[in-house]
Amino acid sequence: MAKPTRGTIKDFNGFNANNDAEALRKAMKGLGTDEDTIMKILTARSNAQRQQIGGSFKTLFGRDLVDDLKSELTGKLEKVIVALMMPANLYDAYELRHAIKGAGTDENVLIEILASRTPAEINHIKKVYKEENGLELEDSITGDTSGFFQRMLVVLVQANRDPDSKVNDALVDQDAQDLFKAGELKWGTDEEKFITILGTRSIAHLRKVFDKYMTISGYQIEESLGRETSGNLQKILLAVGSPRIFI
Repeated sequence: MAKPTRGTIKDFNGFNANNDAEALRKAMKGLGTDEDTIMKILTARSNAQRQQIGGSFKTLFGRDLVDDLKSELTGKLEKVIVALMMPANLYDAYELRHAIKGAGTDENVLIEILASRTPAEINHIKKVYKEENGLELEDSITGDTSGFFQRMLVVLVQANRDPDSKVNDALVDQDAQDLFKAGELKWGTDEEKFITILGTRSIAHLRKVFDKYMTISGYQIEESLGRETSGNLQKILLAVGSPRIFI
């Protein structure tokens, strides 16, 4: 299983919200727009720091930074920069809605977000999603997906996955044995068993399960999932084992 990683944008050393706000105002004031400065600042700051910049911008100039960015930028650059200015949970809710709304469904977005967020983050996303759209996230998902893929999404939306630090050593061997029996030892595949274990156990617990699974079966879990599942179900089962990584 690939080593899990966190986001690559970290807090910027020497960060000063007022200085950044002043630089952004200068980049947008007068004729023309200094797009390079806008990108250099906002793409190098963490989401929390961008929120502070927005607050300082309003305090110093009495203007809304996002509104100014929208008026100065166009096209894909505007979309990217405005998205960067959204609080993380609001952006996740926004992306989920757009992944579901309209013709077709962007399953990759559903997988990327729901397979990598903590239970606390998912609960916050559900709250924001309901506030912004007047709909329950689970209802939106079940109305636009189907089969075992839908079941896995519903499991994740319940936000009942064990905390990352929780490892039940007594259950590790049993989970590994159950996964082996549900796949490699079975004619056909018991998808529900994979969904239950991968969808509810902590990441730390699953790492131990996968190590034990390798000992029992002789296969990496990715190999078995590649043979036993396919399509979006396979993608999401692979993704849940490694937080912040989209397979």
